[in-house]
Amino acid sequence: MSSSASSSPQHVAIIMDGNGRWATQKGWPRLVGHRKGAERVKAIVRAAPDLGVKWLTIYAFSTENWKRSTEEVIGLMGLFARYIQREAEDMSREGVRMRFIGDRSRLDPKLQDLMHWIEERTSGNTHVNLTVAINYGGRNELTRAAQVLARRVAEEGLDPATIDDETVSGALDTHDIPDPDLVIRTSGETRVSNFLLWQAAYAEFEFSPVLWPDFTPEVFAEILSRYGVRERRFGGVGT
Repeated sequence: MSSSASSSPQHVAIIMDGNGRWATQKGWPRLVGHRKGAERVKAIVRAAPDLGVKWLTIYAFSTENWKRSTEEVIGLMGLFARYIQREAEDMSREGVRMRFIGDRSRLDPKLQDLMHWIEERTSGNTHVNLTVAINYGGRNELTRAAQVLARRVAEEGLDPATIDDETVSGALDTHDIPDPDLVIRTSGETRVSNFLLWQAAYAEFEFSPVLWPDFTPEVFAEILSRYGVRERRFGGVGT
């Protein structure tokens, strides 16, 4: 990696925060905000290629989100399923490849089947790559990766001394996805909330006050324009 100023990030990861707050401010149930947020995802995915973004990763449901009310969790899971079913044809036609990261074992088997189905259906698409993090947590991902590597040491004779950054990266959910260049969090919060802890080591960060349902392609473009003038040194010395 070298010092550079890049006009546009190839991979943008987004912590989509503020759906519930957006709805509450309007006197509506929180799930209305989540439905509006899903519509916003579609708009941002469509805008991404024209803005130079090839990879888009969105934080849809964290390992901590199970603490929310049963009604909200069930509603979100139903929303994920409907989104996959409703958008499958458009994603296929528009060249969107869809992947999921996170621990699927806790998810309803029907939702798991839908996730696998859309991944298979869109596997050949190359226009834009959409990765959705569901039941995802950075610490959980690293724990699962450590378990994978421990099994390889025990069962395959992997030499612990040979385990390096590349080995660890290969055991992560994102093993076939490039690291993000830019991480955006909406709603004014300024924390990473257990998102892509390993992968975002050299990412730029942008914290937007805009609630996710109001995060338009124009707001997205403005943030990307600011990224374009940043100098990324990756630990080196600037010019």
